[in-house]
Amino acid sequence: MLACMAIRDWPRDDRPREKLIERGPAALSDAELLAILLRTGTAGRSALDLAREILRTFGTLRQLIAADRARFCARPGLGLARYAELQAAAEISRRLLSQTLHAGPLLASPKATRDFLTAQLRDLEHEVFCCLFLDKRHRLIRFEELFRGTIDGASVHPREIVKLALQRNSAAVIVAHNHPSGVAEPSRADELVTQRVKDALALVDIRLLDHIIVGDGASVSLAERGLI
Repeated sequence: MLACMAIRDWPRDDRPREKLIERGPAALSDAELLAILLRTGTAGRSALDLAREILRTFGTLRQLIAADRARFCARPGLGLARYAELQAAAEISRRLLSQTLHAGPLLASPKATRDFLTAQLRDLEHEVFCCLFLDKRHRLIRFEELFRGTIDGASVHPREIVKLALQRNSAAVIVAHNHPSGVAEPSRADELVTQRVKDALALVDIRLLDHIIVGDGASVSLAERGLI
């Protein structure tokens, strides 16, 4: 049985690394991709066996990456080194999305913008309010996390957003925050904060282009809703 053999002794078509090289990463299952990152298994289990067990425990790759360090490291076969390796792989993915945004106007690729914000915010257990500062061509200057906690009139300070926008020489701004509940539907507080930020930026001739709310697998644009 394959499970009793070292991966190097498996038929070539069944080895995850060789399969990726010959067919491309899209041909691999989640367990096979994870096995490549793990590289080795444990006593009596191949890397692929371990990967399958880990996914059964955590549910999905996303839940695995989002797991806190203590829970991750408590799982047999894992530990701090593998935690660091998987977090590094996840951060590489986020930075690739960020570099895509820097390459051209955000409004020319709204999907890339939403993908980037979703990757940054979706799995957080607390609310985070952030800004994308843009130049005159709506290219990304900088992404910054500004406020943490419940998003309401007391926690978001428009003058701080204005101050940073001026420091970054921004011509426009997109703001975003997450809903840890997973429901991306905007609240009345979200609408009020959006208007306050828009009005404050308008005083210094900077446009608020959008406020994007990130939920679990979905995002909502207040601009598309006609709320900006």
